[in-house]
Amino acid sequence: MRIVLTGGGTGGHIFPLISVARKLKEKLGSEAEILYVGPKGKLEKEVMEREGIPTRHAMSGKVRRYFSFKNFSDFLKIPVGFIQALWILIAYMPDVVFSKGGYASFPVVLAAWFYRIPVLVHESDAMPGMANRILGKISKRVAISYPSTDKYFLASKTVLTGNPKREKITQGDISEARKKFNLTESKPVIFVMGGSQGSQTVNDAIIKILPQLLHRSQVIHQTGEEKFEDVKRLAAEMGIKEGREGYHAAPFLQIDDLKDALAVADLIISRAGANSIADAAATGKPVILIPLSAAANDHQRMNAYELAEIGAALVLEESNLGENILMEKIEKILGDKNLSNNMAEKIKAFYHPDAADKIAYGLINLVK
Repeated sequence: MRIVLTGGGTGGHIFPLISVARKLKEKLGSEAEILYVGPKGKLEKEVMEREGIPTRHAMSGKVRRYFSFKNFSDFLKIPVGFIQALWILIAYMPDVVFSKGGYASFPVVLAAWFYRIPVLVHESDAMPGMANRILGKISKRVAISYPSTDKYFLASKTVLTGNPKREKITQGDISEARKKFNLTESKPVIFVMGGSQGSQTVNDAIIKILPQLLHRSQVIHQTGEEKFEDVKRLAAEMGIKEGREGYHAAPFLQIDDLKDALAVADLIISRAGANSIADAAATGKPVILIPLSAAANDHQRMNAYELAEIGAALVLEESNLGENILMEKIEKILGDKNLSNNMAEKIKAFYHPDAADKIAYGLINLVK
């Protein structure tokens, strides 16, 4: 059985593809032939190579809902990517396509529809973007992560699966984490993550209150590759050396480090991307969510308030991201064990351990 995986741009689109690919290999064994088709990016290349999945590249363009000169060049990339995808699919001729959605997968899904190859598209967010609303109409099946998302797609082909996670994510070791990140048992641990690319806004907010934070807690800080050196420099200017005094910064945490950071964390501060939320839900951790205000369709804000409505998260808007209010929310959770435990329990409702299994099963059924 030949399967094409498509999607990319961020870890939130790439890592779920890997979770599903692993399940397909479990179910199909040597019969599973998997190819990744998508944009040419560093993360895509590294992840697929690690999994032994061959890659082919199809150009994709992002249509922004605000004025940008990039809209002109990106718009032209869409038909070019479509032609590239047509050539790749006619040569490989897969039995089925699994799309993680978003603009990066648009040319590939369109080409699959042209060839009448069945497509299963996955929507991670509470509010689907423009690309997925279109792709959902031409796909055979649509998998969603939030119950409220079903109103955007045809009910007869929509199923709630949750967000596929790598199984390792729940297998973190607290003792190993303390050794790895040089942590003590005497202070709580805050894990800060701004998504796979990091967040300048979140980084700046944390650096401003870092001396106060380290008085009562320890911090593991995933900064993003391009922002790591700046964060280290700003911390050093405050007299805080990375790797000492309870502060550990890293550009990006691979799965073995990520699972341990999640296990040892008493509180997570994060953007409200679907993948980050799924990490917190999988490990049952209280979370402060800072939605990206510029996110397409305001999807991060919608994600965040889905959790906040049931008491599974505290939400802090970027416009209110002052030093005092951020410290107040941190103190509120760390200082109230009942609140912390309650949030940790409620966020588990957003974890679906069988998500990857359901999607793999759905893909196989589309071929039968």
